[in-house]
Amino acid sequence: MKVRLPIVLAVALLCLATSLVWLPAFRGVAGITDFSPNQELPLPLLAPVPTSQSPLAFVVRGLEPSVRTDAQGTIYVSSIRGVPGGVDLHRWYSPVDGGANPDGTLPFKYEGQPDNCGILTNGCANNVNNLLNPGLAPGGGDVDIAVNAPDPETNVPNLPLVSLTLAPGVTAAHSVNRGDSFSTPNVAAAAIPLDDRQWVDAIDSQTVYLVYHDIGTFNIEVQRSNDGGLTYLNGFGEAIDEQTFLAAGNVTPTATANTAGQIKVDRSTCPSRGNLYQIFVAPDNAAENASGKPMRSVYVGVSKDAKRGLRAFTFTDHKLFTSPVGSPGATNGTDNIFPALAVDDSGFVYAVWSDNSNIFFSSSSDQGATWTPPVQVNQGATRGNANVFPWVAADANGHAVVVWLGDDRPGNSNDRTTLEPGHPPQQGAACTDGTTCMTGWANWNVYVAETVGGHDSTPVFTQFTASDHVIHRGTVSTGGLGGGADRSLADLFQVSLDPQHRADMAFSDDHKVSPLGPKNGPDNPTTRRLIRANFTYELQPNPAIVTTGACASAGPEVAEDEGQGEDSNGDQFAFIDHQNPDDGTLVYDDRSQGLSVRSSGGVQAISYSGSCVSFSGNAKVNGQPGYQFTFTACDLSALGTGIGNFSISITGPLGFLYQRSSAISGGFVQLNVP
Repeated sequence: MKVRLPIVLAVALLCLATSLVWLPAFRGVAGITDFSPNQELPLPLLAPVPTSQSPLAFVVRGLEPSVRTDAQGTIYVSSIRGVPGGVDLHRWYSPVDGGANPDGTLPFKYEGQPDNCGILTNGCANNVNNLLNPGLAPGGGDVDIAVNAPDPETNVPNLPLVSLTLAPGVTAAHSVNRGDSFSTPNVAAAAIPLDDRQWVDAIDSQTVYLVYHDIGTFNIEVQRSNDGGLTYLNGFGEAIDEQTFLAAGNVTPTATANTAGQIKVDRSTCPSRGNLYQIFVAPDNAAENASGKPMRSVYVGVSKDAKRGLRAFTFTDHKLFTSPVGSPGATNGTDNIFPALAVDDSGFVYAVWSDNSNIFFSSSSDQGATWTPPVQVNQGATRGNANVFPWVAADANGHAVVVWLGDDRPGNSNDRTTLEPGHPPQQGAACTDGTTCMTGWANWNVYVAETVGGHDSTPVFTQFTASDHVIHRGTVSTGGLGGGADRSLADLFQVSLDPQHRADMAFSDDHKVSPLGPKNGPDNPTTRRLIRANFTYELQPNPAIVTTGACASAGPEVAEDEGQGEDSNGDQFAFIDHQNPDDGTLVYDDRSQGLSVRSSGGVQAISYSGSCVSFSGNAKVNGQPGYQFTFTACDLSALGTGIGNFSISITGPLGFLYQRSSAISGGFVQLNVP
């Protein structure tokens, strides 16, 4: 899977489809006492509600739920309907929404559609007075949410949310009142018009990081917001560094490229606070990538300079794990959506991924530079079966919780022959209308594994079953549209931790028959199923959790040049560069010319002359690739002749030429001249 565009389109098509293959009712799982009863987060059946004037309606689904828990214990769950259906948000805030119900479930409040208005005008936070409510939204392809620290004045944590439309791109909004209302959706939050699979994470009261794929290069673009996620104009970097790009970028028409997981920011009180970590899987080297070979390596990009607050920041990539050639991991192992990572309260970093059969876990005690040998997380009867969609959350010192979906039989999750015997009908007549063939299909549950020694060389996990019923039967696709497997649950689900260190999780579930029909029996694959986000939480915290201890070590540091400032015309720049290996990031804006320049694929040819540094590289101008730049910055502070000066030259298509040379009127330039 090189580009996730087909996955987004597939979700969109699910919303438009009127006849789909759905799954039947399920057998329950008894004896689950470690988690609350699974509860469905309700949504309308159709959007908009069909009328004689407007008979068109979409089937509403709750897919790929994101879950976050803020520092005050407020829980948010957001799910997608698919483009153009938008996303939905549910919230539980105990002081307003009430305590737990007698059965242990939580009284979630439906907060409407933050990426614009859906069909419930009384819950549509942005558009309650819009009488032309079409039931559509500029998003719904993917969703992610984050939570900031409480605002110093209001004591309310900010809630950023992003939704994907592919074109124009990422829709962003944020709430300052726990989801009761949202800012007007910003449909152009991404700096690039064609982008894919966005994620967000947050730190402090207003800082939010947005990450997404640039469809053209398939680098992993990172933008920072200083206004709580309303805009993402305050910082820029690329998570795939220059040295790794040949192995992980879109370098040839046949290139494999990469699959990116969620970005994570270190929110500890350690010196590592503010570090960024980006996980992705890709081929092992440039030759394998260029020729379309499997994604058999796991990488983590680390930015230690993002926390300095400059408008430019860099990443250094580290290879975490590589599957041997010819192993299951070389063909389908690390190429399973999605890898995931987390950072605990002491700055230790954790990564998880699936080889389709097992869930693997690794940790870093030196801020992402080196990683422990992977350990297998899933235990007991789950070993050797299909296990997919891992996610991880961490807090305290070494406390990590891993969740995933697992079935009850050996076999690849995408293999219909093994997991869906008799389906499709070409394999026999077992799955024709009126049959109950799905009683012989694979059964899927939600599993949880918890450790309090996550950064030990060999951490010990305790495994639970978090679903109190079978949530799905049949196959589960781990490659988007890359095969014939079922995508009723889409591609992921998530877990977060509350202030008491208990796990909160939301997952898609299709075990109920939809009232909309067709209804051909609960065990018939032609019966339409109701797809909804479900929620459960850990009833008691692990008593062995440790909250004290030393922070993760610093790991290797790289000497960097950096600068940021503007001239008297208001032209602005920011840069970071370093040698051995050469790399860096440049941001430049000439507002009078409407010119926005961002380096693309790092920088090269770094050289020094006196108190000046020069470097060059490729660039995107106003989001469009195909440009080249040369930039020079000089530090004049030691000479007592001013702050410094800069010059930039940009060339591009159709003879494009831009040049500027100017003294710096505000800011700084700081060099580490060899």
